[in-house]
Amino acid sequence: MSNLGRDEAGEPERESPVADNEVPAGTTDDADPGKARELDGAGESAGGRRVDTGVTRGMEIASAWSWRFLVIVAAVVVIGYTMRYLSEVVVPVTVGVLLTALLVPVTNGLQKLRVPRGPAAGLTVIATLIVIAGLLTLVGTQIAGQFEDLSKQVGEGVQKLREMARINFGLTDADITNLFKQLQKQFTSGGALGQQAAAVGTTATHVVAGLFIALFCLFFFLYQGEQIWRWLVRLFPRRARDKADSSGRRAWVSLTAFVRATVIVAAVDAIGISLGAAILGLPLVSAIGILVFVGAFVPVVGALVSGVVAVLVALVAKGPIVAIVMLAIVIGVQQLEAHVLQPFLMGRAVSVHPLAVILAIATGVVIAGIVGALVAVPTAAVINAIVNHLAGNDPDPDPPRPLPRRPRPAPTED
Repeated sequence: MSNLGRDEAGEPERESPVADNEVPAGTTDDADPGKARELDGAGESAGGRRVDTGVTRGMEIASAWSWRFLVIVAAVVVIGYTMRYLSEVVVPVTVGVLLTALLVPVTNGLQKLRVPRGPAAGLTVIATLIVIAGLLTLVGTQIAGQFEDLSKQVGEGVQKLREMARINFGLTDADITNLFKQLQKQFTSGGALGQQAAAVGTTATHVVAGLFIALFCLFFFLYQGEQIWRWLVRLFPRRARDKADSSGRRAWVSLTAFVRATVIVAAVDAIGISLGAAILGLPLVSAIGILVFVGAFVPVVGALVSGVVAVLVALVAKGPIVAIVMLAIVIGVQQLEAHVLQPFLMGRAVSVHPLAVILAIATGVVIAGIVGALVAVPTAAVINAIVNHLAGNDPDPDPPRPLPRRPRPAPTED
């Protein structure tokens, strides 16, 4: 045996700590604090010793965070650009997901009544189309029946507005007339009219195509939603499938809670404001109610726009006193739903800060206009649920359901 590793007294051989990637005590930079400070922020050479590169430790940490942040931002930008480029597909699919979150209890109820899953999904889609068509028919019939009276009331209202503008702002009839003529000339000019007609035609085509895509997505999400989700989960690496499955189910719980609560809040808003309009004797009560119902799906902005329309109808039809009463009714109903219904219905399932709601709506409007405003808050709620679940901060933790595995084929004997 070699004498390496023995001392003069003949002690048995000991393993060198360097062989196990350990540094003997007293040989590191800890023995010389001054030298350790000099090498702070330095890199490491091939021999494992740090080499001074002139970069401080804080700068290394900042640069590491910076390039990772830039990679994340670049990924978000690419995803956002791709979704915007494919908006004619992404938007209908998103609408189909939201409708599925709302209507899946109907399909499940029909399935409990011994109706097969496929026919139950088909009946749900058909019933939804019938309800939407009925509402549109109701609004069209009401507008057609009250068109003459409404035209007279609009003319009288416009005259009242002109008088108010002349008294309060010092505008003459000639100024107001010239303003209307300029707007009419700009709208009816040849080039602008042709461009607007082409834009309307293109938009109508996109809307029809998107409607069919949304209906197909709604049917298959109701019919085979569980199978589609299992297929998506299997796209993840095996180690990440459990987390992906549980995160998706948590996000679905949050989304369904948001959609159902929003529908109930929208219905209460529509009923309350419609009753107030009916009591005041306003025209187009059903149209106002449907507008308020649809506007409630866009938090903050939708309620404001629908309330302004209701007040303007009251101003045109009945005058300023009735308009002030209508404004009080709108504010009262909206305060009731904001401070009583929403906290009670949504609870902790959709815990998104009001500032996050405003920022999400603004971002959605910038990216996708009105459609972006519609899906901004549900998207924020889903992202919030996923992040809280992955961080272990679920308000109501729910154990993830195990992902079923495909049965393996039995080995065949030769």
